[in-house]
Order: sequence, then C-alpha cells, then structure tokens
Amino acid sequence: MTERAAARGDAESHQTKRFGAILRLLAAKARNTWRSLTSMGTALVLLFLLALGAIPGALLPQRSLNAGKVDDYLRTHPLIGPWLNELQAFDVFSSFWFTAIYVLLFVSLVGCLTPRMIEHARSLRAAPVAAPRNLARLPKRASSQAVGDPETVAQTIAARLRGWRRIVRHTDGTYEVAAEKGYLREFGNIVFHFSLLGLLVAVAVGKLFGYEGNVIVIADGGPGFCSASPAAFDSFRAGNTVDGTSLHPICIRVNDFAAHYLPSGQATSFAADIDYQADPGSRDPSANTWRPYRLEVNHPLRVGGDRVYLQGHGYAPSFTVTFPDGQSRTSTVQWRPDNPQTLLSSGVVRIDPPAGSYPTAEERRRHQIAIQGLLAPTEQLDGTLLSSRFPALDAPAVAIDIYRGDTGLDTGRPQSLFTLDPRLLEQGRLTKEKRVNLRAGEQVRLDQDGTTVRFDGAVPFVNLQVSHDPGQTWVLVFAVTMMAGLLVSLLVRRRRVWVRITPAADTPGTVNVELGGLARTDNSGWGDEFERLTERLLAGFGASAAPMPAASRRSPQVHVR
Repeated sequence: MTERAAARGDAESHQTKRFGAILRLLAAKARNTWRSLTSMGTALVLLFLLALGAIPGALLPQRSLNAGKVDDYLRTHPLIGPWLNELQAFDVFSSFWFTAIYVLLFVSLVGCLTPRMIEHARSLRAAPVAAPRNLARLPKRASSQAVGDPETVAQTIAARLRGWRRIVRHTDGTYEVAAEKGYLREFGNIVFHFSLLGLLVAVAVGKLFGYEGNVIVIADGGPGFCSASPAAFDSFRAGNTVDGTSLHPICIRVNDFAAHYLPSGQATSFAADIDYQADPGSRDPSANTWRPYRLEVNHPLRVGGDRVYLQGHGYAPSFTVTFPDGQSRTSTVQWRPDNPQTLLSSGVVRIDPPAGSYPTAEERRRHQIAIQGLLAPTEQLDGTLLSSRFPALDAPAVAIDIYRGDTGLDTGRPQSLFTLDPRLLEQGRLTKEKRVNLRAGEQVRLDQDGTTVRFDGAVPFVNLQVSHDPGQTWVLVFAVTMMAGLLVSLLVRRRRVWVRITPAADTPGTVNVELGGLARTDNSGWGDEFERLTERLLAGFGASAAPMPAASRRSPQVHVR
C-alpha cells in the first residue's frame, strides 16, 4: 500500500510539474505575442493593412450605399463576383477582417503608447543627466579659460541657458552645468499617436451611433418629407446601435432649385431654397414653425445634431393621362440622370386609372399606363433620335414608349424606380401602344380607346442627405491635434549640453571651461548651432590664455572641435 501511494504521489507530482510547464510556456507565448502586438512596427503594419483594406471599399460598390449596384456587379461578373461576395468585399467596412484589423490597431496603439507616455512623464520630472567623465569624446566639444571663480561662472552660464532645463552640480571644487531642451519633440510624438488613436475611436463611435439617409424631393414647394423614421428615406444606413426609433424629426420642403452653368455646360453653383421645421412635434412655436434656408453645396443645414446636405439634383418630368371617361391623373416622378454633362435622363412613370373609370378592378388593372423613355432638358434632335445639348431646363422634351396593361403596382413586389420589370413585357401583361417624341405641352392619343398622354414639362428635384454623426466634432479635434503633434515632432530638436568648470591650477582667479554637446535627434546644423551657443555662453569672460591668431581669435579664447 505504501509503495502504491508513493507511486501515485510521484505520478501526481509529475502531472503537476507538466501542467506548470505548459502554463509557463503559454504565459511566455502570450507575453511574446503581446510584446510583438504592442510594438511600433506592428502598429505601422496594421495601419498600412487598414489603408490597404479600405481600397476595395472605395473601388467596389457597397451594399450599405447602393445594393442595386452590387447586384449589377454580381450579374455582370459571374466568375469573380461570388468570390468577392464571400470575402465581404461589398461590405468592407462592416466585414470581420476589417473590424479585426481596426481592433488590433487600437489595441496595438494603446499598448505601445501607454509605456511611452509613462516614460516621458518620468523624464519630465527627472533632472538632466550628469556630464560624461570625458567631454573630449563627445562629437561637439569646446574648451576655454575664463576669469572668475567657478561658482560665479557656473551660475552665469546656467542663467544664459534660458529655455533649457538645467541644473548646476558641485563636486570637490568642480562645477558642472547640465542642460537639455527639446522635450516637446517626444510630447508632440505622443500627441500625434494618441490623436490617431482618438481619431480611430471617434470614427468608430460615429459608425456605431450615427446614421445616414438619402431622399429625393421634388423642388416644387410640395409636401417634402419628415425624417421621423427610416421609412421616410429612399435609402437608409444606420449604425449597429441605431434601431431607427429615435431619429431626430426634421421636416423639409423644397420650394425652388437654381443651378448656374458655363456655356460649356460645366456647373458653377447649386442652391435650393427650402423651408424646414426643426422639431415638428414640439409645442414650442419657435421649433415647429417653418423657417426659410438657402441650402448650398458644402453649406449644410444643421439642426439638432443632424446635418442636411445637398448631394445632387436632376429633373422630374410631369405627365397627365386623360382616360376615356374624361378623368385624368397627373404624375411627376424623378428620372435618373444618365449623362452628368447634359443631364439626359431616363426613367419610368406608372399611372393607375382613377376609381370608377372601369367596371371591374381586373379591367382597371389591364388599362394601367406605363411611360418609359428619355428626358432631355435642352432638346437636340438628330432625325428622331433625342439627345440633350445643355443641362439647364431650357427646352425640355421626351422620347417615350407608352405601354398599357398591368404595371405591377398592386403586386406587392418591389420594382425599380427607373425601369419596367422585363417579366411583365415577356409575359405579355404590358403591351406597347406608342413610341413618340413630345415637347412640353404636346400630347398624343392612343388609338385603342382615345386615352391621351400629355407631357406637361419638368421640374427639378434634389437629392438630400440627412446625416447624424456624434463623433464628427471629435474627428476634427483629433485631426487638428494630430497635425499639430506631427509638426512639433518634426520641428523641435533634442539637444544636450554640458559645461564643466574647474579652477586653473597655474593661474589663480582663472577657471578652465570645458563644453560638450550632443544632438539626440537630427544632427543637421548642430555644428553651427553649437558654435553659436558656445560663443553666447562664454561671452564677457576675460580670457587669460595666450591670444589666438587673428583668423581664429575669439573673446574669450575658445577652442572648438
């Protein structure tokens, strides 16, 4: 029994030692990994990877911005598209790999900068280091003899080192002055890196707690829109913590839009005259009354922490369809600018007959009207081919195909705002009735039952972006401090100077002065700077040594090497 217990004890001791060895190995691995992660070299590599990873987000369409363009890309690139989709190349800034780089960079900067900040704080509190034993070995050195007692000379030299951190030490009749400047260089370096860290945090906060919505509003003084919920926007992108239930409500209506162009068609200015309500649900009359504002590019409307930007513009044609019973419907829908130089636009208008125009709902569905084609702000015809020669709304005209049938308005399926569903044409649910060019005020009669379609003209529309970014102000603050820290770290130079004063043994009332200087960063110009500093520190002390040749005479006598 005793032997068995001893064997069991030896086995347990062996397992304990083995487990301890494994723990020590894991601890060593973790320590080495942490040291590697928190090195400045790793932080630079991660910063480079972050910039490299953002390139696909700039070159490829992103789902958060335009899901339709992503679908078009996948359709036109059937080979590489699915692979890019698996790599989350269409959701770069929310992908797992971009988030991992972002978090690792944050951890690396924190682990790298915290010890540096502590060390810099210690250096600020510490006195300048003592002079080396042999100043003659320093790269820059000088020697001289001066009249006076060592203490007076030392105190005078220390007083002349204004702007330097200095200390006077006294040992066995020898006085030493140690001085150093350029502490702001390291401080600027730390400010730069901590500002970069703050910039990353501010951007992350903006992405988590911010939102961004785009909406197209017709510039005709109509009802406009209110940003009370995500449903009010044509596209809406929210941070991970935003559920859309606490948006700041802003109501906007666009009364007019003005654009000015050069004769070449290049735009010079855009502006929209709008009315807005800062808080339509408030009982405060100053918050729920309509206020005028002129919205311009790069001059957003700022209300309640939200910003409203003028992002773009285009034109919305207006069509009036008169049905056989005399009832009419007018529809004004924005069309997509296909040519940014001339604003030649394309789109579709779907019009449902008024209630009571046809006996049954099925017959009414079969007589829906769809209008698809091109809009030219300033007409230019090449035969019957319509194009636009200028982006201003000078001579609007349309080239349209008119369809009759089921336009899919009541199917409940989402449809493109700018094109008809090709399946409706393939299935014969929509049939083409006419292809015609119309100027403003002209109309065409459909042969089947006398329905008329009139082109009433076009009005501008604007694309507005409502943005909420709680980290935007901090992004600006950290960007400014980052640049300031970078400039300080580049312009300020670290310098150390030591002066040793000893009594001259052969000449009473005279002292030997030795100077040494060291450039801790950036040696350029240090030689001339050291010579000027030496002359300034020793000026006014009478020299008792033999005069130097005229070509190299100084007062006091100084030997600079």
